[in-house]
Amino acid sequence: MRTAENLPRHELIGLPVEIVESTDPNIKGLVGTVIDETRNMLIIEQNKREIRVPKKQCEFRFTLQNKDKVQVSGQLIFGRPEERLKKRLPKKWQYVTD
Repeated sequence: MRTAENLPRHELIGLPVEIVESTDPNIKGLVGTVIDETRNMLIIEQNKREIRVPKKQCEFRFTLQNKDKVQVSGQLIFGRPEERLKKRLPKKWQYVTD
């Protein structure tokens, strides 16, 4: 089950997401659903449009199934999903919930 503590090591596809911070002002504030993921990008669907968002340049807020909102740095989720399972989370990883 996805929780705030294990989200960076979990599957992101299907989660509602909002871009909280970005180096690209055009995608800041974008809201949609993660439909696919690559090493460098999240593919987000918004109004039946697919938008590619670079992970490293953004700060994301995901909404979990229990309605908790978790803010995660793109640096933390950078990499292929199958490789993230093996990665160790930083000891001082902080997540923000609403």
